[in-house]
Amino acid sequence: MESTNQTDAVEFLLLGLSDDPELQPIIFGLFLFMYLVTFLGNLIITLTISAECHLHTPMYFFLSNLSVADICISSTTVPKMLLNIQTQDHRIMYSGCLIQACFVLLFAGLENCLLAAMAYDRYVAICHPLRYTVIMNSCFCSILIIVSLAISAVNALLLSLMVLRLNFCTEVEIPHFFCELAQIIKLACSDTLINNILIYISALVFGGIPFFGIFLSYTEIVSSVLKIPSRQGRYKAFSTCGSHLSVVSLFYGTGLGVYISSAVTESPRKTAVASVMYSIVTQMLNPFIYSLRNKDMKEALRKHVGRIASIV
Repeated sequence: MESTNQTDAVEFLLLGLSDDPELQPIIFGLFLFMYLVTFLGNLIITLTISAECHLHTPMYFFLSNLSVADICISSTTVPKMLLNIQTQDHRIMYSGCLIQACFVLLFAGLENCLLAAMAYDRYVAICHPLRYTVIMNSCFCSILIIVSLAISAVNALLLSLMVLRLNFCTEVEIPHFFCELAQIIKLACSDTLINNILIYISALVFGGIPFFGIFLSYTEIVSSVLKIPSRQGRYKAFSTCGSHLSVVSLFYGTGLGVYISSAVTESPRKTAVASVMYSIVTQMLNPFIYSLRNKDMKEALRKHVGRIASIV
């Protein structure tokens, strides 16, 4: 196959989840539904936190930013997929594909860092309650968000821009519904050793450190909670972490599932189907987890919906 490094002339083909024409309307309807639920659910969470003064705390500040990240990562992938199905045109320009991959890495990395920041918030609240307001002040929380965004942006730009050094064939097919960086690199006609090394280092550093921070935070939390003499006190302390633990388990569990799926199966399409869990389903379920398992959020949402209904 002829190769070229004229990146503006290269077009990729996003093959999606299935070639079966009969399944396309079903896939379109399903993904449109999931996207609308994700967008509206996370938007309601963000607006509710902004509108309710008693939710202006570090925990809900991080949650509102997590909801924004969920909206962004879904909006980066799903609309393009829906457009491809609707128009039956699966082409995407090299530059557009690279931009999409960059934004997916950015918002996925931001979500990873936010989960670590939320774990640290729970650690301070439970292990150092008397110093909580001093440590988790608004300035420090804002710094955590800015640092998380900066780290995620640097990582996304580094991995994405390194693709520019690769040569690609004039027409290549991506067996996925969005431009995933690993799939793009697999299609290169030139040596990809440096790119693969960078991906592994990035996963180890930018994925491993936040996960280790979450693990360390909850190790300290469990140790502190077990020292509480009353069962009711222990339950109350653990209940404040339930929603976050559920989201963490979903985020890392689905990511691990995709990694295992890609390792044990030779079908890229099956890996693409598995990746729906971490790229769409997780973001769709987060609002339900926080609204159903959190008493303050349930009451605030009920009040907020009632206020909207009275206006309408």
